[in-house]
Amino acid sequence: MIRKASLMLVGALMGAAAVITLSQTEFVIGSKAEAAASDTYRQLNLFGDVFERIRADYVEVPDDHKLIEAAINGMLSSLDPHSSYMSPKSFRDMQVQTRGEFGGLGIEVTMEDGFVKVVTPIDDTPAYRAGVMAGDVITELDGEPVQGLTLNEAVEKMRGPVKTDINITVRRKGVEDPLKITITRDIIRIRSVRWHEEKDIGYVRITQFNEQTFDGLQDAINDIEKKVPEKELKGFVVDLRNNPGGLLDQAIAVSDTFLDRGEIVSTRGRNADESQRYNARSGDMTHGKPVIVLVNGGSASASEIVAGALQDHRRATIVGTRSFGKGSVQTIIPLGPNGAIRLTTARYYTPSGTSIQAKGITPDIEVKQELPDELKGKVETRGEASLRGHLGSDDGTEKTGSQAYVPKDPKDDKQLNFAYELLRGLQANKAFPPDPAAGVPN
Repeated sequence: MIRKASLMLVGALMGAAAVITLSQTEFVIGSKAEAAASDTYRQLNLFGDVFERIRADYVEVPDDHKLIEAAINGMLSSLDPHSSYMSPKSFRDMQVQTRGEFGGLGIEVTMEDGFVKVVTPIDDTPAYRAGVMAGDVITELDGEPVQGLTLNEAVEKMRGPVKTDINITVRRKGVEDPLKITITRDIIRIRSVRWHEEKDIGYVRITQFNEQTFDGLQDAINDIEKKVPEKELKGFVVDLRNNPGGLLDQAIAVSDTFLDRGEIVSTRGRNADESQRYNARSGDMTHGKPVIVLVNGGSASASEIVAGALQDHRRATIVGTRSFGKGSVQTIIPLGPNGAIRLTTARYYTPSGTSIQAKGITPDIEVKQELPDELKGKVETRGEASLRGHLGSDDGTEKTGSQAYVPKDPKDDKQLNFAYELLRGLQANKAFPPDPAAGVPN
């Protein structure tokens, strides 16, 4: 209405006839819009005044680019915790993460005592073929000492264009002298899906939703079904614990893998015409085999889309603890050479029309982990509702997050072992197997 009135007021300058068509209310609205615009420009002038005062009087010469970036980021971060500005480098890093592949060496690393320590070389990668071993400590990269670099800085140096060389120096336990290894960079694909057969059960772990995730899930199911005879396969455990999310289209594709029909998720923006619905295509890749999905307080966003879709359609039983509760959609808007902004543009809703924003997915069967003595009282239970400035839920009710601890040893993993026992019939619960007839109508 404000936009319409403003346009009509502009038209009024062109002829008296246009003035007659405007009501008193429309004039008032138009003047309010003009006043609001005038106030906005005054605020922008204030920003310019402060910026110039900082440039002129700050104790040291400030970096103009950093000042502007900080101002933009402050504006975005004031909206909610997931809207932000990305510098050109941050934007490139985000693209690498979501693409799931980059030019690099193929090693998982951590920082230890100021040096980069190899957690494991990834099979069939340049580092693996060059003889890098788990436990190796990298002390130099192309002759430059690693000590003093952050882990991100060291990783950035190891990544680079395909077919280029890097010389690394490593110290290896049991070897007296440092080893110098030349590695030729190649395309490295981030494995967001790992799997194995647990005798008569297929275990699939999804760590994030990048461009490789759906393909990885297909490979996992095909491999498990080849190794476990169809008559012996009890079902699948899909582990989404501590999965922070990722790409919406991959969450939809993963959900579609287990569904034969029906809505997967819908998104609703500020304007009604921006709503979108995403539906499953015919064909369940697992042929209706039982599915248990594991979630916890670290399962967020895309993970919650998958859990919510399979739960609402009664296609899977959700086991674990309440998920994180991030029910908003972020759009990445590139700004040319100036990076990009990540802007929250919609809420998403499960097939039953439920928003999980600041509430999370409640599991069908709650199973809490046993915390070791050294962690008792030290592990926080956080969720979206605990984030400062978070987007509120659509109905005003909010729920806290839950524990996100997962034991390193599968033998101590109560949630995982409970899922195995359910599939093997060693545990009984009214929520398993779920009744498809009680789900969302398809």
